[in-house]
Amino acid sequence: MQPRNMSMSGVVDLAAVKAAGEAKAKAEQARAEAARQAGQGGGAGPSAGAVPPSALVIDVDEAGFERDVLQLSAEVPVVLDFWAEWCQPCKQLSPLLERLTVEANGRLVLAKVDVDANQMLMQQFQIQGIPAVFAVVAGQVLPLFQGVAPEQQIRETLAQLVQVAEERFGIIGIEVDPNAEGAAPADAAEAETPAGPYDALLEAAVVALDAGDLGGAVQAYKNVLADDPANTEAKLGLAQAELLARVQGMNPQAVRTAAAENPKDPAAQIAAADLDLVGGHVEDAFGRLVDTVRVTFGEDRDAVRLRLLELFEVIGADDPRVSAARTALARVLF
Repeated sequence: MQPRNMSMSGVVDLAAVKAAGEAKAKAEQARAEAARQAGQGGGAGPSAGAVPPSALVIDVDEAGFERDVLQLSAEVPVVLDFWAEWCQPCKQLSPLLERLTVEANGRLVLAKVDVDANQMLMQQFQIQGIPAVFAVVAGQVLPLFQGVAPEQQIRETLAQLVQVAEERFGIIGIEVDPNAEGAAPADAAEAETPAGPYDALLEAAVVALDAGDLGGAVQAYKNVLADDPANTEAKLGLAQAELLARVQGMNPQAVRTAAAENPKDPAAQIAAADLDLVGGHVEDAFGRLVDTVRVTFGEDRDAVRLRLLELFEVIGADDPRVSAARTALARVLF
């Protein structure tokens, strides 16, 4: 997947945006309190809840999935690595994921799933090929990427996952024993990820989102893109902010009624698709617009097609639902 452009199904909604500032503040307070308590302890050692780095990488099976993944995801983002012994790309990806997880120093846990021994989990996640990587945050599943990707791309994807966990859910991870063999320095990730030239503008956009200033967020992202049109984070942020701005003043019941009564009306279907996506109903939104493209022509069809492409940007180009919708759109158009 593209850096910092992962699927946000069930996460990108107005309630989450409104709560983002509060969750982030709670996360920062919790981390500050943990640091204060560690300082009062005089360096005698980690707290009773601290874990060694080896505990950050675990093997998971169907029997322990609820405990080891779903329950744990309320404390720390859990990255799922679906692999198999016969899979050569898996042998390239898994060690990299393990190393990056240890470097994250408790902000991530890696759960390895052997698909040969856990066929039911493979079916439940609808995995078509391996390696396949997902994340679970607060019980919500987020598809990350499939196949082997460059290290920097994976590093940035995991950094975004940590950010989502903190800002949307207030999840700050688990404490790692700093004296255990193999522990990563607390600032290792920060040291390897220098601040970019647009960090201040991107932070301003996030602050505007947290304050409900969607217009300000849109402008901040546009300011970044004016100088750096390929900036992935700004493109994703702009697509999300514009979507939220569009639905902010909508009457959901009236929009859905109009869409049901006018199945060939492009404006009615576009508005309903926006609501679908904000509510986390990604496939419904895509399917609605593909169906509308099928029954419209000329400028109307083009307007629906362009909105569908915009919604693809919100979810992320490498999300399997986007790939499926692109295929469906191509069949309708050609």
